[in-house]
Amino acid sequence: MEAINYGFKEDIIVLNVKNDLFLNSVGDLISATSVHNDHTILIVDDEINNLQLLKRTFRGKYTVLTASNGLEGLEVLKRNINDISLIVSDHKMPIMEGTKFLEEANHIAPDVIKILLTGFSDIEIITDAVNKCNLFQYILKPFDPQELQEVVKNGLDKFDLVSSKSMILKDLKELFYKTIKSIASALDAKDPYTHGHSMRVTLYSIILARELNVPDDQLELIETAGLLHDIGKIAIPQAILCKPGKLTDSEFVVMKSHPSNSEKLIASIKKLHEVSPGVKHHHERWDGRGYPDGLKGEEIPFSARIIAIADTYDAMTSTRSYRVALTHETAINEIDKCAGSQFDPTLAKKFVEIQDIIRAAKENPEEYYIKYSTLYKEINLAHD
Repeated sequence: MEAINYGFKEDIIVLNVKNDLFLNSVGDLISATSVHNDHTILIVDDEINNLQLLKRTFRGKYTVLTASNGLEGLEVLKRNINDISLIVSDHKMPIMEGTKFLEEANHIAPDVIKILLTGFSDIEIITDAVNKCNLFQYILKPFDPQELQEVVKNGLDKFDLVSSKSMILKDLKELFYKTIKSIASALDAKDPYTHGHSMRVTLYSIILARELNVPDDQLELIETAGLLHDIGKIAIPQAILCKPGKLTDSEFVVMKSHPSNSEKLIASIKKLHEVSPGVKHHHERWDGRGYPDGLKGEEIPFSARIIAIADTYDAMTSTRSYRVALTHETAINEIDKCAGSQFDPTLAKKFVEIQDIIRAAKENPEEYYIKYSTLYKEINLAHD
């Protein structure tokens, strides 16, 4: 998935990096952590003399791997994909020309820097290389070793810049995810009867969304909205939130303010702009008799319609201060009965269809959350 902009500028302060440095910019991070002789470069050339000259040019500066043709180069790249930072390839080679090799290499490792050596100044070759190979630079032969060293150094600077920004974005994403989970847990802790409620609502929501083949970018929004759907309850007095009996009319008015409170709390956070509709409107009803805005049918945001079903199911199947939990079967029957009045009928029908998965998730929420979560998968894949 494409990296997400969390609204942070490049002159952010980066914490918890090696040696506990406090670095004020991406450039500082690069200069503090980048040591070019830690890089591995791959040289591909079919002429042994050229290959030896290139090896001597970079010996002692980088780890150098070699290949005598494009096919061999691709195999070396695949075996060392986590180590290679830059490729220098000749163009005119048997078996596979340099432009074709670099095009294939770009599919395998798009972030690796690619430099083409060529004895031809043919504009078509150069254009083809730039367009298809994500070429960093081409150099005409015979080349000046000192010039080539400078080009390689510049290429590795670019590689470090891209890698460092990617690392920072992954760290920010992990921080964002953990913060959202912490907020949800802190909210649930206000009421001992709702422990784990936000996580379970999120789980049931993303299970339903996945079974509906919702795209990944929407899954992430639904998951985040699920975790934060009740954040506005932080502003609800404990006496109302945990009241064992029925709420008075005035108390219920206060309780009904929590979706709007939720929207206000997250309104200033850029990343959460797209999440707020699902958070604000999860108590709307399909028939228009919900709150806070009395939206009806498809006026209700899709994410809110999903969360509404998950929220109601969890509320019914959890013991609360004012009643004991209902059975899974009773809750499913209620959702089926309220399809078309309280709930989107299509979504409610699907929820009933997948009730066995929902029941299993209710019994093993942690296992199923790991299986269905989009955010959890992204964070863990980023660290593989």
